[in-house]
Amino acid sequence: MIKITLKFGEDKRLLAGHLWVFSNEIKLIDGQPTAGDIVEVHSVGGEYRGTGFYNPRSLIAVRILSRVRRDIDQSFFEEKIAAALAYRTAIYPSFSSYRLVFGESDGLPGLIIDTYDRYLVMQFLAAGMETQKESIVAAARKLLNPAGIIARNDSALRVLEGLPESTEVLWGEIPETAVIEEYNCSFSIDMTAGQKTGFFLDQKDNRQTFARYCAGKRVLDCFCHTGGFGIAAAKGGAASLVFVDSSRPAIELALANTERNAITVAREGIVADASTYLSTEARGNFDIINIDPPALIKSRKFYPQGYKAYRKLNTVALEALPVGGMLATSSCSHHLSPVDFRHMLEEAAARAGKQVRLVEWGTQSKDHPVLLSMPETEYLKFALLQVI
Repeated sequence: MIKITLKFGEDKRLLAGHLWVFSNEIKLIDGQPTAGDIVEVHSVGGEYRGTGFYNPRSLIAVRILSRVRRDIDQSFFEEKIAAALAYRTAIYPSFSSYRLVFGESDGLPGLIIDTYDRYLVMQFLAAGMETQKESIVAAARKLLNPAGIIARNDSALRVLEGLPESTEVLWGEIPETAVIEEYNCSFSIDMTAGQKTGFFLDQKDNRQTFARYCAGKRVLDCFCHTGGFGIAAAKGGAASLVFVDSSRPAIELALANTERNAITVAREGIVADASTYLSTEARGNFDIINIDPPALIKSRKFYPQGYKAYRKLNTVALEALPVGGMLATSSCSHHLSPVDFRHMLEEAAARAGKQVRLVEWGTQSKDHPVLLSMPETEYLKFALLQVI
């Protein structure tokens, strides 16, 4: 097997549990591996540090798969997916839809698998996982016996790995839409073209937190996507509900999901830019507002403008609320740390001229576990604030 030797001291992160080797940490490559090849990583003193995928095109040159020497084959993936499945069924025993594999957090860097009842959606975000696609599909079929498997490889992260973006059915049949259950809510999701893999599974627990504060309230759900927060609010007793999204299909799907859930309260869907709506139409008309924007900081170089965009959005949302009103706000940008997210909210409140208290603080749901040795696995921040 091809051997990669690290520079002096560059194995410290690996010894602490991190799973990435960056290209500038490599001293010597014994051979000429290509993208996706399996390699062994050694310290400068020759000590074995792990086996992983290599990619010469990526800043993340090696993604560690195992810290003991073993074959990376179908049996390996069966073992890893089985362990991931056991964890999910333990934490969400009544759920049939959840993130089954969350990359590094499940020892499978560059692989995402979401299960939507009888269907699996996969994302191969690393060249090494792409080369192992057949073994991964075979392992998943053996363990889960799904009705269909689709690869939603339409993520920009694949470009960084030198991989094309694509969507393809890998096994069985995939419907255009599927219905999933989450707590006491039901959702129709777009399996082939919806955002991410079709649904924001990572917010499931935060939606329930949000719903607890919505009884009798006028609720605004911005960046509503499939209507997850708004429908949870209605189930929690909201007096009225308005969805806002720049995508008409998203609004149509959110309203359709209110019908699916037999929501009878006054409800409306508005196609609009959320920031503009918040700064004009929303003022004084809502008791509780949710904003769950897409990642506004795509990479570290866009941090300054992304930070300002988050601050502006939260400022206009807080300006729209009366005393006693509440704001649920999220960021899925990995590059905005929890500390920076909180600091941004402090600045937004000051700019809005509002005094706020922190009522709830959350992160991604437990099927998106955080690996303590890899801060990169923690990305979602959620806060519920009240104007006082």
